[in-house]
Amino acid sequence: MHFRTASPAPRTYSRWASLVVLCAGTLMTILDGNIVTVAMPAIQSDLGFSGPGLAWVVNAYLIPFGGLLLLVGRLGDLVGRKRMFVAGLAVFTAASVLCGVATSQGMLVAARALQGVGGAMTSAVVLGMLVALFPEPREQARAIAVFSAVGAAGGALGTFLGGALTQAIGWHWIFLINLPIGVVALVAALRILAPDQGFGLGKGADYPGAALVTGALMLTVYAIVGAGDRALGTTLTLAAVSLALFTGFTVRQAWASRPLLRLRLFRSRALTGANSVQILMIAGMYGFQFIGALYLQRVLGYSELLTGTAFLPAPIAIGVLMLSLSARTIARFGPYRVLLAGLVLITAGMALLSRAPADGTYLADVLPPLLLLAAGFAASMPAVTGLAMSGAREEDAGLASGLFNTTQVVGGSLGLAVLTTLAASRTERLLGEGRGLVAATADGYRLAFTVGTGITATALMLAAMLLRPARVSSSAVTEEETPGAGRQSRAKASL
Repeated sequence: MHFRTASPAPRTYSRWASLVVLCAGTLMTILDGNIVTVAMPAIQSDLGFSGPGLAWVVNAYLIPFGGLLLLVGRLGDLVGRKRMFVAGLAVFTAASVLCGVATSQGMLVAARALQGVGGAMTSAVVLGMLVALFPEPREQARAIAVFSAVGAAGGALGTFLGGALTQAIGWHWIFLINLPIGVVALVAALRILAPDQGFGLGKGADYPGAALVTGALMLTVYAIVGAGDRALGTTLTLAAVSLALFTGFTVRQAWASRPLLRLRLFRSRALTGANSVQILMIAGMYGFQFIGALYLQRVLGYSELLTGTAFLPAPIAIGVLMLSLSARTIARFGPYRVLLAGLVLITAGMALLSRAPADGTYLADVLPPLLLLAAGFAASMPAVTGLAMSGAREEDAGLASGLFNTTQVVGGSLGLAVLTTLAASRTERLLGEGRGLVAATADGYRLAFTVGTGITATALMLAAMLLRPARVSSSAVTEEETPGAGRQSRAKASL
């Protein structure tokens, strides 16, 4: 992977200190995305949310977060990624305080939406900053392994911290804990991160295109996260409108003199293939994290704190494997082979979970697949991240970073919506047939894990077909596209 840099690279200690700052900002947003899950019953009881209303504590965050990632990633390329990252930290930290002091449903939902905006601003540019800091392949693999370990561990730790804080001192503190973390990260970012000027708004300030893609992404996330609470026809209508907006955006970018997103970026098989694989991989993993927590609570009878504790082996295993083995393994065998091996482990773990019985035990039925999933994710995530970012040039690194984070959100939302809906439908049907509550609930979760197994197996097959090294290298983008090129040159380009 080679990226052009406008200035000499910072000294080594500055680069690794910068990585710590980027990881801290990422950890805060990832923790927040997962920490809310275990606290939902307490929030509902305290603020009086209805069942459908409670979903907006999550949806209000996901919709702006997923919808803005692509736009703010591109804006980071244009106005400077450090500026975007620092501004995102400030917005996210302030919104977290508002969430923590919320005394009404409306205040909490509005503050969560503002959190989503800040989270998107922070997350969208991180990978672009990382690959610019570490252009040398071996160091870049190490940096991506550290970054991925922090992200994966943060997701699992969020479940533990959510249970511990909610049970010990109340749900408000799952948000207020972000204040000291955010202030420290903000000060460190201002002092440590190297300034960058960006390429200028004139290089890609396509405001109509920005409106189209942001609306399309927000509508897509909204359609997915609320699919279980509305009629199928309404969901299909939302999907059709979203598709129309995406189509309009694509046409706009093909002919605009200064496009927000140069479509030649998608000619990179590494970028498009890795993002496609990630959608399916994250769909399965995110569905497991949510439904696995429900299985422990509703089937095995675990408390919030015990549920969070039960997930702790996952971040520990992920952290150890990523930091000690991931970069060296990728350097020796290549990201393609490591990704395939990781997806095999993930699929095997999901398959084991699909057999989890109503009278199961943690040691026999949860811990073994949990460790398989952790090992698979530790292998897969750095590999797929490196492949996705390898297809982007320096001027598009922020956009590629935003795209990569967008596919994570879409994949997670899609997996959660599909698997939870299937589980609930199976459980309701069995209850109607006279089955006991625990047995019917366990059967619904088994169906969800079975479908999750199919999703991750599909990701494995897709990776094997699209990301084979010979194919990836032959499809690398080598052409330069001059901003402001006329319509004739664009018509000749193969998009």
